[in-house]
Amino acid sequence: MFLRNLLVSTLLLVAFMVGIAGVASADDANDESSFRTQLAPLLRTYCYDCHGSGSEIELEKYRTAAEVKKERGVWGRAIAQIRLGTMPPEDGEPLEPETRQKLLSLLDKLVNSVDCVNNPNAGKVALRRLNRAEYRNTIRDLTGVDYQASDGFPGDDVGYGFDNIGDVLSMPPLLVEKYLDAAETVTGEAIYTPPPSRVFELDQEPSKLIHAGKYSVRSGRVTLATQGTVALECEVPFTATYTLTIAASGDQGGDEPVKMKIDSGRLHTIIPVPKEKVEDFELQLRLVRGTRRVEISFINDYYVPKKADRNLHVHHVNLRGVEKRAIVPGDLELPASHRKLIFVTPGGDVSPDRASAEVLGRFASRAFRRPATSQEVKRLTQLAAKVRAESGRFEEGIQVAIQAVLVSPHFLFKVETPKQVDAQGKMPLVTQYELATRISYFLWSSMPDDELLLLAHRGQLRDPARLLDKVARMLRDPRANRFVKNFAGQWLQLRNLDQVRPDSETFGAFNDKIRELMRRETLTFFAGVMRGNLPVTTLLDGQFTYLNETLAQFYGVTGVKGPKFRKVSLVGTPRGGLLTQASILTVTSDPTRTSPVKRGKWILENLLNTPPPPAPPNVPELEKATLTGTLRERMEQHRSNPACAACHNMMDPLGFALENYDAVGLWRDREGDEAIDASGQLPDGTKFKGVGELREMLVTQRKDQFTRCLAEKLLIYAIGRGTEYYDKCAIDQIVLEAQQNDYKFAYLIAGIINSDPFQKQGYRE
Repeated sequence: MFLRNLLVSTLLLVAFMVGIAGVASADDANDESSFRTQLAPLLRTYCYDCHGSGSEIELEKYRTAAEVKKERGVWGRAIAQIRLGTMPPEDGEPLEPETRQKLLSLLDKLVNSVDCVNNPNAGKVALRRLNRAEYRNTIRDLTGVDYQASDGFPGDDVGYGFDNIGDVLSMPPLLVEKYLDAAETVTGEAIYTPPPSRVFELDQEPSKLIHAGKYSVRSGRVTLATQGTVALECEVPFTATYTLTIAASGDQGGDEPVKMKIDSGRLHTIIPVPKEKVEDFELQLRLVRGTRRVEISFINDYYVPKKADRNLHVHHVNLRGVEKRAIVPGDLELPASHRKLIFVTPGGDVSPDRASAEVLGRFASRAFRRPATSQEVKRLTQLAAKVRAESGRFEEGIQVAIQAVLVSPHFLFKVETPKQVDAQGKMPLVTQYELATRISYFLWSSMPDDELLLLAHRGQLRDPARLLDKVARMLRDPRANRFVKNFAGQWLQLRNLDQVRPDSETFGAFNDKIRELMRRETLTFFAGVMRGNLPVTTLLDGQFTYLNETLAQFYGVTGVKGPKFRKVSLVGTPRGGLLTQASILTVTSDPTRTSPVKRGKWILENLLNTPPPPAPPNVPELEKATLTGTLRERMEQHRSNPACAACHNMMDPLGFALENYDAVGLWRDREGDEAIDASGQLPDGTKFKGVGELREMLVTQRKDQFTRCLAEKLLIYAIGRGTEYYDKCAIDQIVLEAQQNDYKFAYLIAGIINSDPFQKQGYRE
C-alpha cells in the first residue's frame, strides 16, 4: 500500500510539472508571437532610429521576447521614459497618445509579466546586520543604555536610497572590534557592580614586633626563651575578617608541646607548636577599622639545665584582609537598567545558576527576537558561572554572559530560518517571531516590544483586527519618530542637508540653526500626515506646516511665537506641501543659485520614481559651458545638445516651476533685474506655471504614479531589498488598497505589512 501511494503521488507530481511546463511553453509562444507581430514593428518605427546598432543604449539587438525578458532593467527604464513622454524625442517620429498607450501596454506585459494568481515570487531578503541607527535603538530598548553607535563605527553603505539594504551591509573586521568594545561599555553602564575590593596586607619582620628587643633576635627570627609576649600593632583601614599568618617553630622539651597564645582583644586562642621545623599557623580575626593590636605570647616555658629547654621561635607575621563590597542595598540606589535586567538574584531557595538562567533566558529571548533555546541558555549560564567562580560576583557573571549575547549573530543580524517553496510553488510564510521583527524594524527601527512578542507567541500576529490595532498604536508611539527620521530622511534626501553650504554672502539668513529647523519642519510635517492618517497626497498639497518663531521669521510668516513647533496654516500663501519647504529647496540647489535640473531630477526620482539616466560623458556642467544669458536661456542652450535634450526636457520644466524660491527656499519675484518665469511644459504637452499648478498636476494627473512611487519606496525600506519585476503584483495590490481607502497613509502602511514580500519568504532569481 505504501509503494502504491508513493507511486500515485509521484505520478501526480510529474503530471503537475508537465502541466506547468505546458503552460510556460504556451505563454512563451504567445509572448514571441506578440513581440514579432505587434511590438517589434512599433519599436522599429519609434525607437530604433536612436537606439539602433552601435548606439549607447542599443535596443535593436534584442530580437526575441526571451532576450527582452533577460534585460528587464534596460527595458524597465525604457518604459519609464516612454511613460514620461521623454521618448521618443521631439525630433523623432511623433507618437500619438493611443499608440503610446499601446506600446506601453505591450512592453509592460512582456517586461513585467507576472502571474499574480499562481504563487508569484515573494522574493528573499539577504541576511543582514543591523545598521547603526537600528543598533543604537535596539541597545537602548533592550538595556536602557543609549550607546552612540556612530562614534567610531564605520558608515553604513546605501543601496536603493536606503541604508538598511541587506545586499550592501557588510561586516568589516573593524566593525567586529567595535561590537566587542560596545558590548563591554553597554554592560558596564547597564549593570552596577561594586568597585574592586580593597586589600590590606602587612608583612611584619619579627624584629620589628613590639617588645621584640627584650628577646633574642637572630637570623630574622625572635626567640622567646621565657614566657613573654611580642605584639603586632597597626592601623586597620576597614572592618573585615582578616587572616593572621604566623610562621613559627619550637624547641620541644618536657611532656607537652610549645604553646603559643594569640590575643586580639576579641579572640583568645592557644595554638600548639609541636614541631621544630617552621610551620605556618593561620587564624581568622575580626578587626574593626582603627588602631589594633595582636599579641603573640609564649605561655608554657620549661627548662631543665643541660637536659631540656622549651622555647618559641617566631619567624614571620602576616596580616591580610579583603573588604567585600556588596551591591548597594535598596532598589532606589540601583540604575533602572540594572533593575530591568537583573530581576532575580540568588538567595533563599534561588541558587546562582537558577537566577542566572532566568535572567539570561529572558534577556537572550528579547535580544534574539525569539525564544532562546535551552542549549543557548545553558551555555550562557555556564559562562556566567565560570566568571562568578573567578570573581565571586553574580553581577559580573551576568555582565560577561550578556556581552556574549550582544556579539552573537542572532542579535547583530536579522536572522530568518531558511524555508523552501513547496511542491505546488506556494511561498512559505515567515514565522510569527520573524514577522514581529519585520514589523518592529519597519516602524520603529528597533526590536519588537513585549506586546508584539506576546502576539507572536500566541500566534495572533496575522489576525487582521489585532495586527491593524497594534500597527495603529505603533504609529502613534513616540518610537515611530525613528521611522520618520530614517525613512523620510532618506527618501526625501534630507540627510544631504548636512553637506549643503549656501554662500554666506548671498544668503545671509541661512545658518546651521536654520538648517536643523528646516529639517525638523519637513520631518514634523511628514509625521503629521502619518499620525493624522491623512491622504498621502497631502504630502504634495497640504496647506499647513509646522514652524517655531525662528523658522517663521526666516520664512516671513507672522504670528508664531516661542521655540516650540506648532501647526501653522498656509492658506493664502504661495507655500504648501513638500515642494515649498526650505529643506527640499535647499538640498536641491547649488551654493550660489538655484538648480532647476537638481529640483526636476529630485521630483522625478522621489515623487514619480522615474529617475533620469546619468548624464552622457563629455558634456560640460552648466557653469563650465560657454553659455550666456539668464539661467533659463542658458539651460535652453544646454538642451540644444541632442544628448542632453531627452532628459532635460523632462527635468527642467519641473525645476523651473520652483524658481520663485531661491537657493535656501525663500520667496522671490525677481532674479536680479529679471522677473521670474516659473512656467514649464512637459514633453507630453502638459503645461503649468508656478508651484501651484505643478502641485495640482501632480495631485490630479500623477496621483497614482506618486502613490506607487511612495509604496515602492516604503516596500524597499520595509523589506531591506530592492524591488524586482515580480514585486509588481504586491505593489499593484498595495496601491489598489490605498485607492479604495482614499489614499490614507495608514492603509498604505497596512498594505505593505500585509503584502507577500513582507509576509512570506520566496527565492532570489
